[in-house]
Amino acid sequence: MVLSGRLLAVALACLLPVVLIPRASTVWWCLLALAVLVLADLLLAASPRQVVLERVLPASARLDETVQNVVLVTNQGRRRLRGSLRDIWQPTAGQQDAEQPVDIPAGERRRHVTSLMPRRRGALRTETVTVRSWGPLGVAARQVDHPCPGTLMVLPPFRSRRHLPSRLARLREMDGRSAVQVRGAGTEFDSLRDYVRGDDARSIDWRATARRQDVVVRTWRPERDRRVVIVLDTSRASAARVDEETKLDTGMEASLLLSALASAGGDRVDLVALDRTVRARVSSTEKGHLLNRMVTALAPVQPILLAADWSQVPVEVAQVTRQRSLVVLLTALDAASVQEGLLPVLPALTRHHQVVVAAVSDPQLEQMSQVREDAETVFRAAAAERAGLERAAVARELEMLGVEVVDAPPHELPPALADTYLRLKAAGRL
Repeated sequence: MVLSGRLLAVALACLLPVVLIPRASTVWWCLLALAVLVLADLLLAASPRQVVLERVLPASARLDETVQNVVLVTNQGRRRLRGSLRDIWQPTAGQQDAEQPVDIPAGERRRHVTSLMPRRRGALRTETVTVRSWGPLGVAARQVDHPCPGTLMVLPPFRSRRHLPSRLARLREMDGRSAVQVRGAGTEFDSLRDYVRGDDARSIDWRATARRQDVVVRTWRPERDRRVVIVLDTSRASAARVDEETKLDTGMEASLLLSALASAGGDRVDLVALDRTVRARVSSTEKGHLLNRMVTALAPVQPILLAADWSQVPVEVAQVTRQRSLVVLLTALDAASVQEGLLPVLPALTRHHQVVVAAVSDPQLEQMSQVREDAETVFRAAAAERAGLERAAVARELEMLGVEVVDAPPHELPPALADTYLRLKAAGRL
């Protein structure tokens, strides 16, 4: 039962006869009148229990994308339902107009729509819808919570998609240059042509030569289907927030952009998200669109407040491929975690693969290092400078092991990683 402000107004009006006739019986008669008023309003209100709810909700949506949450309300009672409906979502769903008025005649159905703008990636759930039915006097209402479960999977937004066209243009330009046929280069057969002086005798195709009665050689082109293995760190190092998003979310953006670019370049892409266990695994050799499967697999992944077990990485990479590949590690450049966990396993990776370590830098540290107005800001600047020096030392230590290091702010990391991939591919280091 819910009481409205009208009942308070009626109760205040009942004070007048109590003041004029200050007797106990007057008070009791006023209380009795209020009780009768409330009881009559409740009895005349439509029963909220005779309401049937049905939810219509898309299975998934991207972060910061507006979604319509539809609830179909059917009044199976004999009275007109006048009241309100409140759909209960968690705050990160970004629900607008959570409570809406309803006015449904007996035996009819109405469609009630609310807007959701999710502010957090992952699964958003709701379990109940509250239906409130007011009586004709509007002083009391009957209220019931109906089970009406719904789940909305919020996918990574892939904002770095805007960098893809320019990188694809550079990739096509590179492919055009690499299509020039040269003697004995590459391992993938391209075509046949007439022999010219200086050609390697080992490239002569003797069967084609016998058919054409002229010497014919094979031309080759560089192999295209290389392997790109992306390892996404989901440990506590990825839980830190930089520019209003976690390092894990930035790593997902960089993974999506690199995967789309490498897939368009004819390379096979594998993604492994892990901390102490594997949280997600996606391969371009599986059926379905690669990016769709990646965002679906990464959507429920959240940082785990445990240190990463980097000893698993060589094993996971070996399970994916035995050939030389580009291994991209999306993690943090913290001195302690790198020296204790990552450095011991890097020789096993760099011995067989080209390794790239991509990390998110905090632009606020650079801003702090430039402000030195008083003692407090000087100490902050010194701490920021020290953090920067330690980060640079870790990067140099990784480079000495043959690792490419990409260290950039959140919005610059995805395109910087894509540029590194293009540079390595153009140099033939994949």
